[in-house]
Amino acid sequence: MDAPEIRSELRREVGLAGAVLLGLGSIVGTGVFVSIGVAAGVAGPAVVAAIALAALVATFNGLSSARLAATFPVSGGTYEYGHRVLNHWLGFLAGWTFLLAKTASAATAALGCAGYLLVAAGVAPGPWARAGLAAGLALAVTALVAGGVRRSSGANAVIVSITLASLAAFVAAGAPRALAAGAAPFTPLLAAGPGGLLEATALMFVAFTGYGRIATLGEEVVDPARTIPRAVVLTLVASAALYVSVGLVAVGLAGAPALAAATGAAGAPLAALARAADLPWLAAALALGAVTAMTGVLLNLVLGLSRVVLAMSRRGDAPGALARVDAAGSPRAAVVVVGVVVAGLALVGDVRLTWSFSAMSVLVYYAVTNLAALRLPAADLRLPRAVPALGLVACLGLAPWVEPHVLGAGAGVVALGLVGHALARRRAAA
Repeated sequence: MDAPEIRSELRREVGLAGAVLLGLGSIVGTGVFVSIGVAAGVAGPAVVAAIALAALVATFNGLSSARLAATFPVSGGTYEYGHRVLNHWLGFLAGWTFLLAKTASAATAALGCAGYLLVAAGVAPGPWARAGLAAGLALAVTALVAGGVRRSSGANAVIVSITLASLAAFVAAGAPRALAAGAAPFTPLLAAGPGGLLEATALMFVAFTGYGRIATLGEEVVDPARTIPRAVVLTLVASAALYVSVGLVAVGLAGAPALAAATGAAGAPLAALARAADLPWLAAALALGAVTAMTGVLLNLVLGLSRVVLAMSRRGDAPGALARVDAAGSPRAAVVVVGVVVAGLALVGDVRLTWSFSAMSVLVYYAVTNLAALRLPAADLRLPRAVPALGLVACLGLAPWVEPHVLGAGAGVVALGLVGHALARRRAAA
């Protein structure tokens, strides 16, 4: 029997529709079903303004990412762009912070999905049950992703369809009641002050960064120079409209304090609002949509993380064994390692901690993205340089508003990675 073929290139088989669905599958999930409630506890009624600001910042970053991905259509995202346009230190920083941010986001998605599943089943979502179920979900999704991107994309299309239908039902059923409440739930708008608005913007920005999932598929997208920028813009426009609509209805139905309280009590705020509005059918639909959404986010994050690990292993920043692509077109070893790490992090069980840590890391990652875009020649950038400049300023400006203890811990982990990278380079050069 012939030995299995060992390949190092991925197959181009994802078109525009598939890329948009993958982007939506990464964005429409934990942010809309859980983190809007977390941000409401920070910003009060201004959570809707935070959503809009986060979408604007994401647009600057998305346009920069799209041009970089079209110029360098390879797996790895800003890790690769940093190496090619800036220097190996900033490239490594981008790869390391991407792994930190998205691993934390994946663990948050697994925990959120587990919480909704337990609530829907009528089981009290205790910390151990939730963490254990979340770890199991992470491993199950890892097995799916290891089967290859085509199989994963088909599952993602089903997941996104169910999710969008449940959120559309929430907006349609809740809008008349929210309109009847008038402006009262939104007064005073800046109850938490500018600091609360900026922290909530940083938290909600994480939700929109799923568009980066499209860029990490640079080697698997058909006609990347055309497909990637269009897919990023379409994904951001659609997801921003959806998030703002859900935020307006959620706050209008019960007010920001009740939304935040529902998030803390059961981790299922939209379903709780539907039950409080005496709409049990909607609560059930939202539970289904939340489970499918966060499963989709988890699936897409494991896909994206594995592609960055693949790129880092090719450059020697991760073990060389993780650079292999099997005959089915999947970097199976990288996928398995990512899945195991996500499952382990999910066992921590703290959604607020994992989401805040992700916010800090992802802001650093996109600062490097915009810096790399600023270095592109005008013929490749095809954007006013103000776009990546505004993205860079926004990322650096929002980062300090993350909770101080999370910011300190994140800085320590980033520094640890840089020290490890320096030591590895020294050993390689010896």
